[in-house]
Amino acid sequence: MTGPVRVYSRPDLENASLIVGWLEDVGKVGPRVIEYLKTHISAKMFCEIEPEKFFPLDGVAVIDDVAQFPMSKFFVGGEDGLALFESNQPLNERYKFLNDVLDVGQYYCKIKELYTIGGIISPIAHTSPRRLLSVFNQSEFHDQLRGFELEDMAWEGSPAINSFLLWAAQQRNIPGLSLWPEVTFYLAAVGDPKAAKSALSFFNRRFDLGLDFTALDSEIEAQDDKLATLRRENPEIDKYMRTLEVGLSLNEDEQLKLAQGVAEFLEKDRT
Repeated sequence: MTGPVRVYSRPDLENASLIVGWLEDVGKVGPRVIEYLKTHISAKMFCEIEPEKFFPLDGVAVIDDVAQFPMSKFFVGGEDGLALFESNQPLNERYKFLNDVLDVGQYYCKIKELYTIGGIISPIAHTSPRRLLSVFNQSEFHDQLRGFELEDMAWEGSPAINSFLLWAAQQRNIPGLSLWPEVTFYLAAVGDPKAAKSALSFFNRRFDLGLDFTALDSEIEAQDDKLATLRRENPEIDKYMRTLEVGLSLNEDEQLKLAQGVAEFLEKDRT
């Protein structure tokens, strides 16, 4: 294989499933799911797509005096037949980038199916269950996964990168599914571990992984406890959350106040 792909080892996979998560994701769902799966299968990086062609390196972010270069890495591990791809979203030549992803998946992992993850903002309370919305690129694949409590998603906005990747897979006759866990809108910036768990629960059942959710459940419980404290301390925030819990909506100004109040409280609690 030629092009901006650097291969470090050749995985021993046949008929693998490729799971794709993007670092820039609502509620930090994608990176959390990929990180959890990487830990479970003791994944090792075997390949990466070099960034120069797809990312403007002159605008690299610096956090705590450390340059945050874009990354696009493939991982495999264990005997679960899973390949994982974790990446920033490309800003240039997206079609070429997505086809490079599929080239690696087909050539080195012999992938039989593709899964993408992307959180979707929802006007629900954090105490509500997280639905798992879905988009398929083949009706046969949709029929195959009917028993997994996935809800078809209707979307009228601009296509997301996952939609383009699903289309590119369709052109190669690779069955694909985009998973869209609901993310509580006021946790979109700080992280929604319940949304990540909804996607992980799907993969756990789909591939019989035997995932241990103890750490994630503890994180969910800790976040719920912090939000309960915020509600006790701030009657206005509590009123907004109770409004959502009974199925009513907030106006734009109320949504903004709720999101800002939650973000400020959780950030203050971390320091």
